[in-house]
Amino acid sequence: MGSNSFRLEIAELSRGRYKRVDYLKETVRLGGGLDVHGLLTEEATQRGLACLARFAQRLKGFAAWQVRAVATQTLREARNRDAFLARANRVLGHPIEVVSGREEARLIFQGVSRLQPSDLPRLVIDIGGRSTEMILGQGRQAHQAESFGVGSVSLSLQHFPGGRFTATGFRAAQIAAGAEFEEALGTFDRALWQEALGSSGTVGAVSQILAASGVTDGTITAEALRWCIERCIEAGSMEDLQLPGLKPDRKAVLGGGLSILYTLLQHFRIEALRPAKGALRQGVIFDLEERLDAVRNHRLPDPRDLSVRELQSRFRVDAAQADRVRQRALLLWHSLAHPQARPDGEDARELGWAAALHEIGMMVSHHDHHRHSAYLLGHVDAPGFSQSQLRQLAVLVLGQRGELTKLVEHLGDDALMSQVLCLRLAIILHHARIALPARATALQRQRGRVVLSLSRRWAQEHPRTLHLLDEECRRWLAQANRRIEVQLT
Repeated sequence: MGSNSFRLEIAELSRGRYKRVDYLKETVRLGGGLDVHGLLTEEATQRGLACLARFAQRLKGFAAWQVRAVATQTLREARNRDAFLARANRVLGHPIEVVSGREEARLIFQGVSRLQPSDLPRLVIDIGGRSTEMILGQGRQAHQAESFGVGSVSLSLQHFPGGRFTATGFRAAQIAAGAEFEEALGTFDRALWQEALGSSGTVGAVSQILAASGVTDGTITAEALRWCIERCIEAGSMEDLQLPGLKPDRKAVLGGGLSILYTLLQHFRIEALRPAKGALRQGVIFDLEERLDAVRNHRLPDPRDLSVRELQSRFRVDAAQADRVRQRALLLWHSLAHPQARPDGEDARELGWAAALHEIGMMVSHHDHHRHSAYLLGHVDAPGFSQSQLRQLAVLVLGQRGELTKLVEHLGDDALMSQVLCLRLAIILHHARIALPARATALQRQRGRVVLSLSRRWAQEHPRTLHLLDEECRRWLAQANRRIEVQLT
């Protein structure tokens, strides 16, 4: 779900080979629907929902684990994105994840590197409607990935109002784009890469114009871009612009796209930019494949597991305690056998990640560390995770201790509150940072209550833990209207 277009790609993957089954694209211009207050207008919302309704028809018959939907810059910016997503999720019938700029860049590179493999150090550029991603990588590994808040829709609206092309407008647009990219001149220095590729709509559209006009073979150069800009200025407006290979739906954003491209080629000394095979949508499919492989074969890493370990190292987490809490929380979750758990196992995985990272806030302060942990998880860049999923983890770690009233807006979400319960109980059971026999606890639903079964012998040896559990039961009854009982066996 991009700022300019929504795209649906259906593919088959067999032994690493990618076969497209179907591809749908609609120009939605969601990015043009942000008002001066950063709110998505109802008109733009309706365009997006209508498109998703048509996509939902095509997705009938697909299981939840087969589908992944991601949204980019416009929904990163929109202040009312949660309201839009609530409606969009219902229409599409699948949860929509908002990905961070760096995660978008990582996924773009994954799509390009898998469909156009190379061992050369390469620069990959993707110009979207409201953001531009730049990635430096080699093979399948992205070494640097950045996202910049300038795109073909936003720049066109600002510098080419009413679709009018002027030399002054192009100069101003290039200066504005340059101001965004200037900080990255060292990061993507010309000496660090040997070939430059451009993915997705803007690069593809300009490449088609150049090839159809006989200016180049489709390769984008600074000289070829100057030719395009001169043709736009001569035409004076998008209505009067007639160029071979230019599709009507691209006219409204061509001025911004050309300005960004010319600025990138000049600033980063790109002699030739060639269209790439692969883009964000293919990267999302390959990433989904890796997740599914990790579920089927536990020896294979989920990209998110690698991110969790990196965050633990960065924030100097007590890894032994984190693993004790993680294993206990998952044992409790599985013994609880929650009826609303997602069939793909994502609830359990999220609980495990939250437990592994519940103490990252201690790097900031031991006091109220759960609040610091929640803030960090809600704002960190973590490859593999969407912003939506990181916010979910932030809610879980915020609820790991203290009053439950801070989760008042989530009390009606039984699955999430069960995750919170398992995490809180696991932390209490291991509060002394000691091991506990795996079979010493179990969590079960019994006639409208949740019962924690606890080894009597162990409980008698740890009276302080039993005291904390009794306090916890009283808190759940008073603040969440849920009966939690401890039963010694």
